[in-house]
Amino acid sequence: MAEDLKIIQGSKQEQYLELIPQIKALLEGEPDLVANLANTAAALKEQFGWFWVGFYLVKDDELVLGPFQGPVACTRIKKGRGVCGSSWAQAKTLIVPDVEKFPGHIACSSLSKSEIVVPLLLEGEVFGVLDVDSADLDQFDQIDLTYLEQIVGLLKLG
Repeated sequence: MAEDLKIIQGSKQEQYLELIPQIKALLEGEPDLVANLANTAAALKEQFGWFWVGFYLVKDDELVLGPFQGPVACTRIKKGRGVCGSSWAQAKTLIVPDVEKFPGHIACSSLSKSEIVVPLLLEGEVFGVLDVDSADLDQFDQIDLTYLEQIVGLLKLG
């Protein structure tokens, strides 16, 4: 596929429904995980204009910063710390309407107000997380959870 993304308008659900086939096409035939994470982060950031979109990958006992779009970020996160580390520890998607109210939130940027973190799973094990931050409170909902989980399901190791 050409590396052009068709940005569409409409409801959040309509945007996801148009974006997912484009992400599938970007990933098709590309075996490199880093390249696929980079293009996925870019596609999500371009379509939705969120403050920060990126990936952390499990390396030993930490999440280590991977491909992302947005301002500089925290480089390493321990399991169970902050929203990303909690999502990893629980192996489930976490939606945080107000990051200031999340116990132990790690503030990489004071401009981040709400967050969704989706674990990347392979055979039931978390190998990374997708982290999305918004500059607006209460940005993420069940629609985001449903479609972001579908998108990370397209990503494979190696």
